[in-house]
Amino acid sequence: MRVLVVEDDDRVARGLVTALRQASYEVHRVATAEAALAAPAVDVVLLDLGLPDADGIEVLRTMRERPETAVIAVTARAEERDRIRGLRTGADDYVVKPFGIGELLARIDAVLRRTRAARSMAARDEPPVVIGPLSIDAGTRAVRVDGVELGLTRKEFDVLALLAARAPAVVPRDTIVDQVWGATWEASSRTLDTHIASLRAKLDEAVRIRTVRGVGYRLGDETG
Repeated sequence: MRVLVVEDDDRVARGLVTALRQASYEVHRVATAEAALAAPAVDVVLLDLGLPDADGIEVLRTMRERPETAVIAVTARAEERDRIRGLRTGADDYVVKPFGIGELLARIDAVLRRTRAARSMAARDEPPVVIGPLSIDAGTRAVRVDGVELGLTRKEFDVLALLAARAPAVVPRDTIVDQVWGATWEASSRTLDTHIASLRAKLDEAVRIRTVRGVGYRLGDETG
């Protein structure tokens, strides 16, 4: 598996590159946003958000146009609002410095497992899931309402696809968090709520995401 380390601190970068290579990853390191966006395709990007030539959030937003690549934000920005901003922009995970190498490797493994599962689903070439005016294509990861494509982040797509696959059943919160973010995820409960709120805004009134208090969420139809 190929990992791109985007880190301008040479000391931190050396430690990451050494640990990743010892874990048998193929590693490429760059120090700027420009170099990150010009780098060859990889499986996972470890993206520092405090880059010298651009805001890492803008780099993340551009990288989200590459659905085959997972992005883990690795940053000193520890405030919840920073986590929410990074996740809503499309980060697959968010790790705050300082962190343990063991934890980081576990998070990379979890992200890669979910990415491989998504690719496997796409490879089966299943027809789109259609619920009223909503269409979800697992192969292209495209979501459309009345034929108009919505711009969803990777995690928004994963949450919506899970709800759609089980509709009209209620999906427990713990199940969503485990399947979308993985067992290593330690964000506050507001992380899921933030993604649900964003999905509701993008879906508007086309298809509603219902809250079942104390349990989870279900995807309703356009009238119910």
